[in-house]
Amino acid sequence: PLTGEPLPIWIADYVLASYGSGAVMAVPAHDERDFAFATLYDLPIKRVVTPPADATSEDAAENSLPYCEAAGTLCASGDAFDGLSVADAKRAIVDALSEAGAGGAQTTYKLRDWVFSRQRYWGEPIPIYFPVLDAASGTHVRSEDAFDPFDEAAYVVDYATPLAVAEAELPLELPEVDDFSPGDDPRGCLARATEWRFFERDGLRYARETNTMPQWAGSCWYYLRFADPSNADALIAKDVDAAWLPVDLYVGGAEHAVLHLLYARFWHKVLHELGVTHTSEPFAKLVHQGMILGADGEKMSKSRGNVVNPDDIVRESGADSLRLYEMFMGPLDAVKPWQTSQVAGVVRFRDRVYSICARADPAAALDAET
Repeated sequence: PLTGEPLPIWIADYVLASYGSGAVMAVPAHDERDFAFATLYDLPIKRVVTPPADATSEDAAENSLPYCEAAGTLCASGDAFDGLSVADAKRAIVDALSEAGAGGAQTTYKLRDWVFSRQRYWGEPIPIYFPVLDAASGTHVRSEDAFDPFDEAAYVVDYATPLAVAEAELPLELPEVDDFSPGDDPRGCLARATEWRFFERDGLRYARETNTMPQWAGSCWYYLRFADPSNADALIAKDVDAAWLPVDLYVGGAEHAVLHLLYARFWHKVLHELGVTHTSEPFAKLVHQGMILGADGEKMSKSRGNVVNPDDIVRESGADSLRLYEMFMGPLDAVKPWQTSQVAGVVRFRDRVYSICARADPAAALDAET
């Protein structure tokens, strides 16, 4: 620590090796797991945060540990930090570590690893190809060498040497196939399209990547293309980009916050740095629509048996009634339980509106107010 006090090192199963550097500073007086570990092994427990004077909860009692509340002031932490609030002390300690060359601030992004491949036909082909090597000699198979794509024991695809399709040859298009069912091959159905997969270049044989991109590969930037769909020279023209972007409103469920929304923003940042778009952010406003729960108040799930099929509602009451009911359920961003019994009230409202409209005289003259 900054105080220079020597500390023992302990190995604990609740500290993840993948978290940070794999080593953390334990503070047993102010962390429940650290407190339990120190208590079990009879380790010193030193209070370094004093509860605020007006604290009344049992957790804030002077002798109650662990004290894990965010409010309080530092104590027993050295003259430079004693008396600082927890929030101010965090910043001061980081600054002190940085000045001493012993640490510093770091932002950690919770970006999930994106498995950017799918073993299906529908999707953008990945414009990567690989050398085809002779299985016996390990040399690159030449165009004049005998080659049977179905004799997989005779050759090896060198996946360790990926090559990018030249920009002039893009876009790489999917082959026409009669059967695009998944099949049993983990490489996907494109592995069966041997005439497309294997090709010759400069007297040597190569094999294309058979995985395709996920649907997000297109949906992460399609709003740019919607604004300028017929442009054959650029993804989006500069004047169109300036007129239409950023997108005024993004409506998506909260579950997209760490999926499509995050990936689309990441994609947009790259396009911005490349000069494709003038905006650094893709969306001006974000609204999360509320989740519609099952009639039991739980998230709709097949395992719970509470899923409502909209097709059933349409067959029984009509599509207009379904739309009206969804709009009458409550605010867009609220979580709402589905109640099929309430659809009947919307049906009666729809029928009354239709009845009123049907009684109107189509031949009657309309005045300015009408």
